[in-house]
Amino acid sequence: MKPKDFFAEKANEYDNEQSRIQNVSTIAQTILNEVSFSKEMSIMDFGSGTGLLLSEIAPYVGKITAVDISSSMIAVLKSKREDIKCTLEIVQMDLTKETLDKKFDTIISSMTIHHIEDTLALFKKFHSLLKDNGTIAIADLDTEYGTFHTKDTGVFHCGFDRDNFVQMVKNAGFKDIKIQNASTIAKPTNHYSVFLITAKK
Repeated sequence: MKPKDFFAEKANEYDNEQSRIQNVSTIAQTILNEVSFSKEMSIMDFGSGTGLLLSEIAPYVGKITAVDISSSMIAVLKSKREDIKCTLEIVQMDLTKETLDKKFDTIISSMTIHHIEDTLALFKKFHSLLKDNGTIAIADLDTEYGTFHTKDTGVFHCGFDRDNFVQMVKNAGFKDIKIQNASTIAKPTNHYSVFLITAKK
């Protein structure tokens, strides 16, 4: 039985929402301020979706492996392939159940972790997928009260408490952990703050 594609109806309009584009762009800029990328680097974008984040990071790296579970979001990303300014590998998979036989210099992600039930197990997998001294740069929501998502998109966490999140990343084996404000998303329901956590293997 195939897992439900929670983004099947949203994928084609996903890039039309201005607040989403602005949020990802702000997150990307925060990542670029924190991580020293180079054209020799191979990175993974976890929960790559339609490629909004990786499109902004692409000019600074050699290769991006885009990993997402949603076939509809991947279809949109594939349609943009020619516009992405680095080598792009697209992998449709559930990284919580499968793994990749490669190592990355950096793993980036935007607004995906709240869709993952066992976050500690995922971050342990991130740790195993990184080269020595590899880096993570992961953005997600601060704790909110369940109003951020108006539709069911497979959400397990209404954001995260920063102290708990830092401890979880530490428990996964990471060091040099830094957490900071990355963005604020304005919605009719509220304003939602987004953090960026960076850490090294």
